[in-house]
Amino acid sequence: MNRVYLDHNATTPLRPEARAAIIDAMDVVGNPSSVHAEGRAAKGVLERARGDIATAFGADGADVIFTATATEAAALALAGRDLHAGDIEHDAVGAWVTSDLAVDGNGIVSVPAPERTTLQAANSETGVIQTLPEGLAVSDMTQAFGKLPVAFNWAGCQMALISAHKLGGPKGIGALVVKRGTDVQAMIKGGGQEMGRRSGTENVIGAAGFAAAATAAARDLADGVWDRVANLRDLLEETLAVDAKDTIFVGKGAKRLPNTLCLATPGWKGETQVMQMDLAGYAISAGSACSSGKVRASRVLKAMGYEDEVAAGAIRVSLGPETTEQDVLGFADAWLTRYRKHRARAA
Repeated sequence: MNRVYLDHNATTPLRPEARAAIIDAMDVVGNPSSVHAEGRAAKGVLERARGDIATAFGADGADVIFTATATEAAALALAGRDLHAGDIEHDAVGAWVTSDLAVDGNGIVSVPAPERTTLQAANSETGVIQTLPEGLAVSDMTQAFGKLPVAFNWAGCQMALISAHKLGGPKGIGALVVKRGTDVQAMIKGGGQEMGRRSGTENVIGAAGFAAAATAAARDLADGVWDRVANLRDLLEETLAVDAKDTIFVGKGAKRLPNTLCLATPGWKGETQVMQMDLAGYAISAGSACSSGKVRASRVLKAMGYEDEVAAGAIRVSLGPETTEQDVLGFADAWLTRYRKHRARAA
């Protein structure tokens, strides 16, 4: 069976540029904290990667602090701060904030006090894009970076979270991007690496892959790759909507990531759809991959005002640069076949 991968918001395939950079970095044997020639070589790889990521992210002059994941970056940014958010943030953010801000039916968050708020640039489940207010404390840009023309320096926030494996880099490395002069207290103490904010020997290999992926992602964005993906997403949505009359296309009334389609069918559990489509050869998701294995209605959809039955019937289809028209039409045919069987059983 030829499988089709439609779960790019969970993780992306490794870009060839990132693979090549990783292989090259494997031959650099030194510890970047060592002062001998081998150590300086490793330090050079690390600092070039830091600079390339800053350039791709529009963060020149900001501090790029490497972490193991965006989840760790969230903890580093948010621990000990009294910040607020809507109940649509990723669990990695929601664990550290008070989720009491209003969310409307399109998933847009009301932000009365930006300096006390964390707000994602785009939601991983629905794809809904937020307008980031000036002076925002923290923004989770893991889904937006590489898919949208975002730049840290004009986003107006103090800190941002990014992750390599969301844009074609390796898993296991992320970064906290910090406006210079912003106070960040280290959670991991030791040798004082990463400007004293995150101790531990840096993942030089991962940083090299991250930088190569970020540079390639910026090139794709400039070349209009995601405009083509957005057209495929719209084609998929339109094709499904013809027959799936009771299915809700979540966030359709708002600006969304170009690759993301969230659809909810009341009475047809999302995890059941995921399993059925997996057997048919299509990889999709019933929500955030970091919450995988948890059978529950989408917290994001519930925050948007959807009833439990609707939220429990949600799936996410997230396309990538290599997705083809044949892929999306094949998925539509397979999903609609199973949708009709579900409707027949429910009748």
